[in-house]
Amino acid sequence: MIALERGIVWLSLQMASVQQINEFFGDAQVTAVILGALIALSGGILGSFLMLRGMTLTSDAISHTVLLGIVLAFIIIAAAGAQPELSSPWLLIGAAAAGVGTVVLTELLHSSGLVKQDAALGLVFPLLFAIAVIFVARYVDDVHLDEDSVMVGEIGVAWANTNSHSFSEYDTIVITEDDPRAEFVRKCLNCREEGISPRDPGARFTEECSNCGEYTHAEAYDAGLVDDKPVLVFWPASLTVMLVLFIVTLIFVTLFYKELKLSTFDPGLAKSLGFSPGVMLYALMTLVSLVAVGAFEAVGSILVIAFFIIPPAAAYLLTDRLSTMLLLSSAIGIISSWQGYELAKGNLFGLDLNRLFQGGWNSSISASMVVMMLMLFIITFLVSPKYGLVSGSIRRRRQKQEFEEQVVLGHVYHHSGTPEEALELKAESLDIHVQWPEKKTRKVLSRLLGKSLVIIDENRMLHLSTGGRKSVEKFWRGNLARQSVSR
Repeated sequence: MIALERGIVWLSLQMASVQQINEFFGDAQVTAVILGALIALSGGILGSFLMLRGMTLTSDAISHTVLLGIVLAFIIIAAAGAQPELSSPWLLIGAAAAGVGTVVLTELLHSSGLVKQDAALGLVFPLLFAIAVIFVARYVDDVHLDEDSVMVGEIGVAWANTNSHSFSEYDTIVITEDDPRAEFVRKCLNCREEGISPRDPGARFTEECSNCGEYTHAEAYDAGLVDDKPVLVFWPASLTVMLVLFIVTLIFVTLFYKELKLSTFDPGLAKSLGFSPGVMLYALMTLVSLVAVGAFEAVGSILVIAFFIIPPAAAYLLTDRLSTMLLLSSAIGIISSWQGYELAKGNLFGLDLNRLFQGGWNSSISASMVVMMLMLFIITFLVSPKYGLVSGSIRRRRQKQEFEEQVVLGHVYHHSGTPEEALELKAESLDIHVQWPEKKTRKVLSRLLGKSLVIIDENRMLHLSTGGRKSVEKFWRGNLARQSVSR
């Protein structure tokens, strides 16, 4: 990952100077918004497929169970004699395996026919998460797995967690035991095996060099081994991880878009055509796991879950096309990242919240991004052109009015030219024949007169206009067509 990051930094240096890059990513807001946008892009794409599969809360479960994969990978690395690091790619692999394992166990329970899918998920992820907590307490209790950074996170300080890169020509610095700069520490040889204290008279010690090894010039400067300050590019570590995961997600969805689409909407047809819906599902869950664990340190799992669920839910209300849903979901997530940071500063769409609260507005950036996502979802929920609450209410009202108008038009149409015409089509007695309250009948009749669909002659008799007759016939044709299709 470091080599890849170094390549990205080198490409950036072809377009900007060291000072410009450091100033750009030294801005906390710029780094937070870019990082949030990358997570929004990955989460929006993957979350859309999860939502369409009815597996939205699987992202929540995976965000917990990946801890088991991280811990097991950590233990295996330590058992192999290597020095485990929280930035190791093996932890990502372990997390992905745990995510896939969560889905496999859930599907096994669900396929038994004895447990529903949501109940199966509720059984699996607490179990795996509990096992992870036990392993942490038993084997890696000396490792800093901070609950605040894993669960809550703080995207606002992502700019401070950087890797430094130097592209100047410096020789590698090697510190050996006979080097004057070598530092030695005492290590107890039998304390752990015999369970004794280092102060015990039977404790045996040896001296080891604590800083021996090879250093780049930048690493040597950070360790105080050299005085020459190198020219360094400071690059946010989380940015590289999320950029790589977004590119992998984009490539995967681009290459297997048709397969994902078919296996999502019709797994049976996909299987009959030779595709494997199971493989697509597990590949999707692998990516979900990687994105979840990749964003842990930077933003916390709560914000990741929000990116997986809320933007796709909002996009789902805006379109019926999968491609459009993927774009809208990502766009909503990006806007939420940008405006969420502004909200944390006290700026809500131009409204200065600092003036409304004593001591100013002071809010968590991650929480503000989630609040902004929810605000955009609520707006979509209310005013979505096709599925919004307001538009749905307006549409139902129009349908009700259209039905009422067609009842009156149909009544006039059926009784025109019949012996009952003089009785049935009298404007003053229409409410009796259609069995409506008089006030309602007057309103419907007023609308029909306003639309020039009916005419009242000098004898107060109702007649259909040319437009009214066309409206009735069109309504009947539409109903007959729907009935024939339903049969």
